[in-house]
Amino acid sequence: MAKPEYEFFPVTDVDCTICPGDNPKITERILSADPDTGVATRILRYAPGADSTPMGVQKHDFWEEVYIIEGSFTDLSLNETFTVGMYACRPPGMPHGPWRTDEGIVTFEVRYPA
Repeated sequence: MAKPEYEFFPVTDVDCTICPGDNPKITERILSADPDTGVATRILRYAPGADSTPMGVQKHDFWEEVYIIEGSFTDLSLNETFTVGMYACRPPGMPHGPWRTDEGIVTFEVRYPA
């Protein structure tokens, strides 16, 4: 199965769901996904005060590209804050996080297999 075909639509038509880890302050809108391959495009939102420390450092077996649309957050391992307009391209296995944000953040992410 491939990602489905969509023409333009309001992303607000897609429900927000709580991300794995069950922190209600960390939600996502899965815009498009292929469950067989892990390919996905999503909007990720951390509400003000969100902290992903309980999830620890993340490593994935897929590529991940992230663009910050609004706000900022701090990578607690790097002790570095990333802000609106910044971009990351993470190859499989690259460690990142955990994250904390005071003001909240919204990112646009694309994931695809290695």
